[in-house]
Amino acid sequence: MDHMRIFSGNSNLPLTQEICEILESPMGAADVKTFSDGEILVDIHESVRGMDIFVVQSTCTPVNTNLMELLIMIDALKRASANRVTAVLPYYGYARQDRKVSPRAPITAKLVADLITAAGANRVLTMDLHAGQIQGFFNIPVDHLFAAPVLLEYMRTKFSGDMVIVSPDAGGVERARAFAKRMKASLAIIDKRRDVPNEAKFMNLIGEVKGLHAIILDDIVDTAGTLVEAASALATKGAAGVYACCVHPVLSGPAIERLNKSIIQEMTITNTIPLSPQAASSPKFKVLSVAKMLADAIQRIHCNDSVSSLFV
Repeated sequence: MDHMRIFSGNSNLPLTQEICEILESPMGAADVKTFSDGEILVDIHESVRGMDIFVVQSTCTPVNTNLMELLIMIDALKRASANRVTAVLPYYGYARQDRKVSPRAPITAKLVADLITAAGANRVLTMDLHAGQIQGFFNIPVDHLFAAPVLLEYMRTKFSGDMVIVSPDAGGVERARAFAKRMKASLAIIDKRRDVPNEAKFMNLIGEVKGLHAIILDDIVDTAGTLVEAASALATKGAAGVYACCVHPVLSGPAIERLNKSIIQEMTITNTIPLSPQAASSPKFKVLSVAKMLADAIQRIHCNDSVSSLFV
């Protein structure tokens, strides 16, 4: 491990520190600063010549600033003669723009992949991409982890009675079905319509939830409109209790206020994105750490061992 270093931008320093503690490796010495005009300066304060470098950076809010920090850090490390640079993105921003939804729309997820590659990254390690095909947007190796083991371990200790795993939309059915199978629970699907971005309306419920503990499962919670609407629908249909579980807590706009006022009894999330002070102080949120999984993947990549056992 002497020839490996883990660096971090400013987006999720607590997660990077936790990864470094697990690996018993000091965090790379670097300063990432912003000038008064918004330009970003990166200073690497130690030699990285010939080393295996991992840069941990979630491209969450502020998305563009965090993305530029990542790109500039990769460029700085490559110019400092690092042997290999792996971009570790616990949360991959712009992932929801993965296809053309209108005639002249961009495919920004592909553009971001090209930028990371052009900056000099040799490999990407990420978690729970919104769309699996984003792996194909890169011309470099991509290791795509899933937070499922972390979430499942907690859910098995939290829930012991009859339960149903609920997909909040048709796109999440495969994910919800996999969870339901491992939890030996039934499956339900919310049929929704989205007329404008960040606004969804409940249309129908497929499956039985009456008398069951309903667990809504999603990969991203943004404004929480879909989640709150789904929770209300489940309560109307007779669910004994409504809980929610997601990997990436974007929680923008009115999300925290909506969740605090909703009938959702507990919102289980991971630390791929750091919580705001407002969310961290709310008793409704339960945060699970993915640091151990990312640390295991980093160690295996560095040692050229198989990472496939983590892809569950």
